Amino acid sequence: MKLKIACLLLLLAFTLPGWAGSRKKGRHKHKNKTEAAQPKVDDDDDTKESDDDEPFFVTEKDHMSLEDMRNSYSVDLPMNRNGSGTAWNTDKAPMYKYNIYTHKWLFMVHGDMFVRYSVQDAAHAGKLGSEEVNATNMIAITGHRKSGLDALFHFNAAFSTDALIAAGSGFAQLFQSANQWNGHTVGNRQHPNSIISELSVSYAYSFSDNGDIFVYGGYPAEPALGPVSYLKRPSGAFIPDAPLSHNWVDATNITYGVATLGLRIGKFKLEGSSFTGREPSKGIYNFSLPFFNSWSSRLSFNPSSHWALQVSRGYIVSPNALDAGVNVTRTTASANYVYSLGPRKYFSFTVLGGQNDASGHAASYAGLAEATLKINKWCGYTRYEWVQKTGAELNLSPGMYSLTQAYNINALTAGGSFDLFFLKYFSVALGAQATAHLADASLNALYGQYPVSGEVYLHFFPILQ
Repeated sequence: MKLKIACLLLLLAFTLPGWAGSRKKGRHKHKNKTEAAQPKVDDDDDTKESDDDEPFFVTEKDHMSLEDMRNSYSVDLPMNRNGSGTAWNTDKAPMYKYNIYTHKWLFMVHGDMFVRYSVQDAAHAGKLGSEEVNATNMIAITGHRKSGLDALFHFNAAFSTDALIAAGSGFAQLFQSANQWNGHTVGNRQHPNSIISELSVSYAYSFSDNGDIFVYGGYPAEPALGPVSYLKRPSGAFIPDAPLSHNWVDATNITYGVATLGLRIGKFKLEGSSFTGREPSKGIYNFSLPFFNSWSSRLSFNPSSHWALQVSRGYIVSPNALDAGVNVTRTTASANYVYSLGPRKYFSFTVLGGQNDASGHAASYAGLAEATLKINKWCGYTRYEWVQKTGAELNLSPGMYSLTQAYNINALTAGGSFDLFFLKYFSVALGAQATAHLADASLNALYGQYPVSGEVYLHFFPILQ
């Protein structure tokens, strides 16, 4: 870990002086291009007006332009590239949010809620069929402001009432990995988001038009490991269920203690994080102590405005309380694509893979491919997953199944939704989906041969900017 940090610092030390020298020229060039693209205005009135004369809240039309809507970690990148944590989306990623502008700050409110009627194993092929009504939700408030000409200060706060709604068992979902909730082990349930999912701050300095350096930290926050979380991927944002591969790629999206240092050079970004390895216990008010005993690194590359690619690797100390003392080396790779088909129309897909190499266990793998097509009020989506999960991860009975054997699980989801109406700041959509599963034959006695689950839901989400 110390060697990796030293290499990153050396890279910064040798790279920054050359780039910093071109900063003034690059900034001047950028300013000239911006002025040329905008109509000339009379600046005399602006110079006479003091800050005190500005209204505290102003509209985008009165005060801001697209040029002011910057990425949270660079004054030279578009806001659409914001993902989860410090991960990159594509520059064409749609943004569902509500903006609040002040004289110096831009605040964004985003999130969504799914109110669902869910039926697991609808045909009763196995022994784990269930039905329930639940609601999963998340709301985030983001703010950033410029600090001088070349720097940005940013904060993010995310919250959820999942833990209150889900009581002590989470949301029913066949083949979802087991987790702890208030000291109890639950399986085949989607664990709820923590009440406080993120409290983070960052400071970014742009030392040239093609280079930035930033620091990011929080409690909780998301380290530089894996792609954009499934909650904020354009290809998966309209899918109500968490991926079965969550623990192989982005399970660190809520981590109690994160510190990240990042460097962007052109289309590439290199990041390194120190963070707490133990995943938070899924109790309502439990907060884990920050130990900063784990590390990760991520290389991101956006070759064009349509693509976002990343590879990452992390060493996670004892992430699972169910298997205390077992450390995991996690490796991920992903590609996300977004293509705009016109106003309120886009297509997005993601392919990703993950490997967990746990100490004392054989390595396990997961893969996912998902796609979403949004055409005005209509949305269609699909997701395919293949995951290897042990008997312990499925919370199987130790007397009947091997807890160390890896079982192959396949799941195919297809669904869609239609926007019913718009309520000032958010839309309400009606949707439905079905998921078909195929697992190792040795699990048929418990799950059935081809268990199928389905749900209908109302989806509440902000307006598309």
